[in-house]
Amino acid sequence: MKVIELVNKVSLPITNEESDVLGKFQENPVIRKASLTEREQHLANQLVNKDILLRLRDDQDRIIYKERTAHRK
Repeated sequence: MKVIELVNKVSLPITNEESDVLGKFQENPVIRKASLTEREQHLANQLVNKDILLRLRDDQDRIIYKERTAHRK
Protein backbone atom coordinates (compact mmCIF):
# COMPACT_ATOMS: atom_id res chain seq x y z
CA MET A 1 0.00 0.00 0.00
CA LYS A 2 1.09 3.52 -0.75
CA VAL A 3 -0.40 6.88 0.16
CA ILE A 4 -1.14 9.72 -2.26
CA GLU A 5 -1.81 13.26 -1.13
CA LEU A 6 -4.29 15.01 -3.40
CA VAL A 7 -4.29 18.74 -4.14
CA ASN A 8 -6.93 19.34 -1.46
CA LYS A 9 -4.56 17.81 1.15
CA VAL A 10 -6.54 14.56 1.43
CA SER A 11 -4.38 11.46 1.88
CA LEU A 12 -5.61 8.46 -0.04
CA PRO A 13 -4.29 4.87 0.12
CA ILE A 14 -3.68 3.07 -3.17
CA THR A 15 -2.57 -0.49 -3.89
CA ASN A 16 0.86 -1.39 -5.22
CA GLU A 17 -0.72 -2.32 -8.57
CA GLU A 18 -2.44 1.09 -8.78
CA SER A 19 0.88 2.69 -7.91
CA ASP A 20 2.56 0.83 -10.79
CA VAL A 21 -0.06 2.14 -13.23
CA LEU A 22 0.33 5.63 -11.81
CA GLY A 23 4.10 5.32 -12.28
CA LYS A 24 3.55 5.10 -16.05
CA PHE A 25 2.53 8.76 -15.95
CA GLN A 26 6.07 9.71 -14.86
CA GLU A 27 7.18 8.82 -18.40
CA ASN A 28 4.10 10.09 -20.29
CA PRO A 29 1.63 12.75 -19.10
CA VAL A 30 -1.10 11.25 -21.32
CA ILE A 31 -1.66 7.52 -21.90
CA ARG A 32 -4.09 6.02 -24.39
CA LYS A 33 -6.41 3.34 -23.05
CA ALA A 34 -5.52 1.08 -25.99
CA SER A 35 -1.87 1.03 -24.88
CA LEU A 36 -2.75 -0.48 -21.50
CA THR A 37 -3.40 -4.14 -20.76
CA GLU A 38 -6.90 -5.15 -19.69
CA ARG A 39 -5.76 -5.30 -16.05
CA GLU A 40 -4.09 -1.87 -16.28
CA GLN A 41 -7.30 -0.46 -17.80
CA HIS A 42 -9.25 -1.79 -14.82
CA LEU A 43 -6.73 -0.27 -12.39
CA ALA A 44 -6.75 3.04 -14.28
CA ASN A 45 -10.55 3.14 -13.98
CA GLN A 46 -10.22 2.53 -10.23
CA LEU A 47 -7.84 5.50 -10.08
CA VAL A 48 -10.42 7.58 -11.98
CA ASN A 49 -13.01 6.58 -9.37
CA LYS A 50 -10.59 7.66 -6.63
CA ASP A 51 -10.19 11.02 -8.42
CA ILE A 52 -6.47 10.49 -9.08
CA LEU A 53 -6.69 10.14 -12.88
CA LEU A 54 -8.85 11.86 -15.47
CA ARG A 55 -10.51 9.80 -18.21
CA LEU A 56 -11.02 11.92 -21.34
CA ARG A 57 -11.60 11.64 -25.09
CA ASP A 58 -9.00 13.13 -27.38
CA ASP A 59 -9.72 14.93 -30.65
CA GLN A 60 -9.72 11.60 -32.51
CA ASP A 61 -12.38 10.20 -30.14
CA ARG A 62 -9.96 7.84 -28.38
CA ILE A 63 -10.05 7.38 -24.60
CA ILE A 64 -7.01 8.75 -22.79
CA TYR A 65 -5.96 9.00 -19.16
CA LYS A 66 -4.24 12.00 -17.57
CA GLU A 67 -2.95 12.34 -14.05
CA ARG A 68 -4.57 14.93 -11.82
CA THR A 69 -2.11 17.06 -9.91
CA ALA A 70 -1.10 15.00 -6.89
CA HIS A 71 1.82 14.87 -4.51
CA ARG A 72 3.11 11.43 -3.66
CA LYS A 73 4.32 10.61 -0.17
